[in-house]
Amino acid sequence: MTVTYVIEGSRITGPDSFWTVVGEAVNGPGGYFGRNLDSFADCLSGGMGTPDDGDFVFEWRDHTLSARALGHAETARYLERMAARAHESNRGRLREECAQAAAGGGATP
Repeated sequence: MTVTYVIEGSRITGPDSFWTVVGEAVNGPGGYFGRNLDSFADCLSGGMGTPDDGDFVFEWRDHTLSARALGHAETARYLERMAARAHESNRGRLREECAQAAAGGGATP
C-alpha cells in the first residue's frame, strides 16, 4: 500500500523550515532525517523514515507559497549564513553558490 506524506507548504518560510516540515511529514512531530539535499535524496530513495520499497508519494500542499520561500533570494541568504559558520575549506564553494543564487541562478532547495 502506497504511503502518502503531506508537506504543508504554507509552513515553509525558508530552507530551515523546509527541513523541519519534510522531516515531520515523514517521521511525525519532531521528526528529523537531515538538513541538506543529500539527506533529502536519501529519504527519497527509501529508508530514513520512508518505506524501503519506495512505495510512497509526497502531497505538497500550498506549493506556490513554499516555492517563493525557497527561491533564489532566500537561498542566497541561507547560503551566506552557512558560509559564515562553515569550515574554511567549504566557505569558498558556499560563497560561490551564494553569488549564483543572488544572481538568480544555481540550485534552490
